[in-house]
Amino acid sequence: MNQAETLKNMPDAALGTAFYPASPRVICITSGKGGVGKTNVAVNLAYGLRKKGKRVLLLDADLNLANIDVLLGLTPRYNLHNVFLGEKTLRDILIEGPAGMHILPASSGIMEMADLSESQKLSFMTEIEVFDHAMDYLLIDTGAGINNNVVYFNLAARERIVVLSPEPTSLTDAYALIKVLALQHDVKSFRILINSAQGEKEAIQVFRKLSLVADRFLPSLSLDFLGHIPFDSKLPQAVRKQRLVSELFPEAAASRSFLRLAQKLVEEKPEPLADGNIKFFWQGLFDL
Repeated sequence: MNQAETLKNMPDAALGTAFYPASPRVICITSGKGGVGKTNVAVNLAYGLRKKGKRVLLLDADLNLANIDVLLGLTPRYNLHNVFLGEKTLRDILIEGPAGMHILPASSGIMEMADLSESQKLSFMTEIEVFDHAMDYLLIDTGAGINNNVVYFNLAARERIVVLSPEPTSLTDAYALIKVLALQHDVKSFRILINSAQGEKEAIQVFRKLSLVADRFLPSLSLDFLGHIPFDSKLPQAVRKQRLVSELFPEAAASRSFLRLAQKLVEEKPEPLADGNIKFFWQGLFDL
């Protein structure tokens, strides 16, 4: 029986304690602009964490334009749309991806998924608690932009990784997302990852531009330079084959960078959780 099937078949009581005594790190991977490689970052980071021996649940939170399954060449029978219709539970739709990561797939082309209702958020909050203590990391791959779903999932996470590319429009849109979360929702801490950079020098230049704007208009903000993923011709080759670059070309520059990023997260000592429960993160949203 594979790991996904193990989770599906495990009783609720056992799910709470079977694997790890501590709750997972909940990390949102987000961006202001589409096309910056955010989903590639999410899936390759999940792969890297699995290679480090961590149990990972990857949530496709681009609810009406999902593409994690397409990127990985997977064909899930059910997805989050079936959950919100009340037809399936999260455990029913759980699938296994590369290296044994667990994936909660979303739907594509279904407009009603573009803006979750409060009751749907509450239902999801209750469902996701089933996986508490059954994983080390919950990675949330959001949609692009600043719509309600993107804001919701950013607020649900303890940590946020904002993915930028060196393009000026990417920087502008990332700042817009950060500004909305900071001014309207009092989010003060963001980690910045520059994707498709020609080198560390260019990545640092992009980060400094963002920091200068943030320091001027959002002085109480904390921006942490997480690093960069280099431009790598192997990555689009892997995408065309519907495989992870980290899996297909493990010695590629991008693959090595994803693994170093995973190692950095593993070596960090995360801040203690407020109540040791994923539900804490979701419940806080309903006070807005």
